[in-house]
Amino acid sequence: MRFTVDAAYDGALLRSFLKREVGISTALLSRLKNHEQGILQNGKRVTVRAVLRQGDVIDLAVEDEAPNEKVVPEATAVEVLFENSDLAVLNKPPFMATHPSSGHYTGTLANALVHRYGGNFHARFINRLDRNTSGVVLVAKNALSAGALSGAMAAGEMQKTYFAVVEGEVSAPGRIDADIRRKPDSIMLRETCPKGEGDASLTLFEPVFADREYTLLRLTPKTGRTHQLRVHLASIGHPILGDELYGMGSALISRQALHAAALSFPLPGSGELKTVVAPFPGDLRALFERKGWEVRDCEP
Repeated sequence: MRFTVDAAYDGALLRSFLKREVGISTALLSRLKNHEQGILQNGKRVTVRAVLRQGDVIDLAVEDEAPNEKVVPEATAVEVLFENSDLAVLNKPPFMATHPSSGHYTGTLANALVHRYGGNFHARFINRLDRNTSGVVLVAKNALSAGALSGAMAAGEMQKTYFAVVEGEVSAPGRIDADIRRKPDSIMLRETCPKGEGDASLTLFEPVFADREYTLLRLTPKTGRTHQLRVHLASIGHPILGDELYGMGSALISRQALHAAALSFPLPGSGELKTVVAPFPGDLRALFERKGWEVRDCEP
């Protein structure tokens, strides 16, 4: 990755430029220091104590060089909604895991990405979706952009928008402010709990269409806990349709009716706010049509 030094850093130490301008993490900086071509100033290897001049060209070896032996490449089609040299935003289909797990090493989004971008590619997922949840997934293409995007996520600079069909009628907007913790004696299941006994979690919801049986909700999670939307909605008596973990299965859809519809985030480097929208998949569109709901994709 290449950067050009501007007048603001003329005479400054390279360390200051990398920390303040590039936003490099301590871990990545340590890795670059030990790399033969990790940090170059005008084509020559330098230390972080090098003095900069306006117009200097700084090259950082942030691209992955070693093959990703843990993920087998698979020629699976994946819809790319947006990409640049730093990141890619994908529309994950339902029934596809984000990354391999114990006993499930193939058929994942990571497998598809290693095939698409080459065997040295390491998929650094900034957000993850459950296997049966569809929609926006953000992946960093290198360690530098991963650090910037993860930092933006931790700082609350990203906004996520979901849509879910839930059981029962929800007639007004609201908020669910309830801590979430792991359920006793379960590796997977979560539950709500009294304040201070779990991770603080907040979800905002707004009905889009509703009848006595089901409601289409627009959801804005303000935190990112595991299974947050599924747990929160079940806790107020409106589990997501088809959610077999926190509700029950449904003849109307063969998975939980949950879609990550949009993600807004600052682009690494420029800080420009980017919003990417993932169109609804076919099974949700069929459900909307069956209910007579004229639902449009999320507005960017």
